[in-house]
Amino acid sequence: MHLKRWLTGIIAVPILILLIGPGPRWAFYTIVYLVSLVGLMEFYKITAPELPRILQVSIYTLTLLIYFLFKKGSLFLVLGVFPFLAFFPMVFFMLTFGRSQNGASKNLGSVVMGPVYITLPLALLLWIDRAPSGNLWIFFMLAVVFASDTGAFYFGKLFGSHKMYKAVSPGKTWEGAVGGLVSSVTASFVFSRLVELNQRDISIVLLAVCLSLAEQCGDLTESMIKRSHGVKDSGRILPGHGGILDRIDGLLFAIPIIYGYLWLSMK
Repeated sequence: MHLKRWLTGIIAVPILILLIGPGPRWAFYTIVYLVSLVGLMEFYKITAPELPRILQVSIYTLTLLIYFLFKKGSLFLVLGVFPFLAFFPMVFFMLTFGRSQNGASKNLGSVVMGPVYITLPLALLLWIDRAPSGNLWIFFMLAVVFASDTGAFYFGKLFGSHKMYKAVSPGKTWEGAVGGLVSSVTASFVFSRLVELNQRDISIVLLAVCLSLAEQCGDLTESMIKRSHGVKDSGRILPGHGGILDRIDGLLFAIPIIYGYLWLSMK
């Protein structure tokens, strides 16, 4: 388990550095969309496994359009497309109601929640990337989030004795949460020393704390979703980690934090 976890990381990290750093932007945008697509597939497999294929394909196509508009910076068009992520499924379920659609309202909630939960946060990466030193801020966020996740995991294994939230995730402990917080702050301090971000130390530390808390909330939220559906992992695509959603659950909550921070910094 631990060996697979580290091997996956060793392989993935250089690829991420290449894509986010010197790699062509189209490659970075493409991988972000593919991660979003697989994440949506895993989410629907957990929450609405009987969802009609035509509806899934329609949602995937609409999310592709959203990514294209995010790339172009067309905010008003993005806002115009998002309602269709709700309207189209609503019309579909209305037209097919009565044909074994007893769970239409439940499925409708999952269909609409998926893009808001997964597509929108990941699409914000395209705007973050376009900000001044945007790719460095993406590296910063990844370093802090992964440090939080890894620190929480190993601190919990070594020192964990006080359960945090047994109903959602029996393995999570308060000691692990504190370890994740300390690890994220340490990572932010080291990163800011290695890479010039032109920010005060106190703001970097506060940002790291917010990112760590967001990451841990995202982790617990996905655990709640899986537990409510009797699922252990969202998938098996990443050895030692599970599915894509298992790997990016905390990241989904952290991205809006870094986006908001950069937006306020540019004011």
